[in-house]
Amino acid sequence: MVLEKRWKAKTPKFWKKVQKIAIIAGTVAGVIIAAPVTLPAAVVTAAGYLVTAGTVAATLSQLTVENYKDLETVTNKKKKDGKESKSTSGN
Repeated sequence: MVLEKRWKAKTPKFWKKVQKIAIIAGTVAGVIIAAPVTLPAAVVTAAGYLVTAGTVAATLSQLTVENYKDLETVTNKKKKDGKESKSTSGN
């Protein structure tokens, strides 16, 4: 629930820029990987890492929120209502 609220919450300007750069980097790397020409293995390997880094950076920047206090109220309300999920492993 909190993850969904984070995803939909307003993202700060700085993190929007980070997200756009990460998406562009991942896209360029994807194009390099899918290129119909033979490229050196090091270039293709580096492009694979860049796709992963771009995906992670874009996702994490989307999860940043401008006003975290809205998320705290959701979490505190769940604790008061006793609806916080319990782990089945006992941890």
